[in-house]
Amino acid sequence: MTVPVTTTDRPERPLLVRYGNFLFRYRDAVFPATLVALFLLTRPEWPRGRDDYDTALDLTGVGVALLGQALRVAVIGYAYIIRGGRNKQVYAEELVTRGFFNHSRNPLYVGNLLILFGLLLLWNAPAAYLVGGTFFVVGYVAIVAAEEAFLRGKFGAQYDAYAARVPRWRVRLRGFRASMEGMVFNWRRVVLKEYGSAAYWIAGAFALMLADSLRYQDWDTHPRRHAMLVLGVAAVATLWTWARWLKKTKRLRSPDS
Repeated sequence: MTVPVTTTDRPERPLLVRYGNFLFRYRDAVFPATLVALFLLTRPEWPRGRDDYDTALDLTGVGVALLGQALRVAVIGYAYIIRGGRNKQVYAEELVTRGFFNHSRNPLYVGNLLILFGLLLLWNAPAAYLVGGTFFVVGYVAIVAAEEAFLRGKFGAQYDAYAARVPRWRVRLRGFRASMEGMVFNWRRVVLKEYGSAAYWIAGAFALMLADSLRYQDWDTHPRRHAMLVLGVAAVATLWTWARWLKKTKRLRSPDS
């Protein structure tokens, strides 16, 4: 006799799953375009007024985004999961439950949301918080619903047991050392898989801070700050070019590629 596995998760709603499948297919275009539109159509605000640039808020935004990037690096370095799907559709060859995926079902998406929230903090526009925060949270909830529908259909009771044991969003820290025992960090895979997205948001962060500063102050008001931000964008572009060259020339390969 088969004993049903109970879980606290709500069943996926068909409309949410369909929306998640749509976003999964077009997210590489929809998400960046939405983010750029938010920054172009909203106006940043300085909490202490136009004459007092808030460095603390920038540091907070950068810190939140770096926390998200660090989570992504750790997840990809220790146990990579194919999130690109196949033919732009949700797909999985196996149910990955090792490493970080033994403590959260969606650590990569948690990292993404932290990066997005960090960028919104850098811009600090109320409308961007409201529209962007809602859009991206609902978007990732929908994508996860679509992925869960696929995984439940393919792996059945195995996935139900995994979902009952591991939280969907929260990263459970208990037993983390045991989960990572025997695993080796694959830094080559991190560079090959992550150099593009990391370069885009980091260069974007420098550009946002520059645009934010120039919104209320002339270049000559803080020339050193503005020059450093421009150099930051240039440095990221240089590193991106180098990493792409290493990948295209196959001078850097991942052992599991």
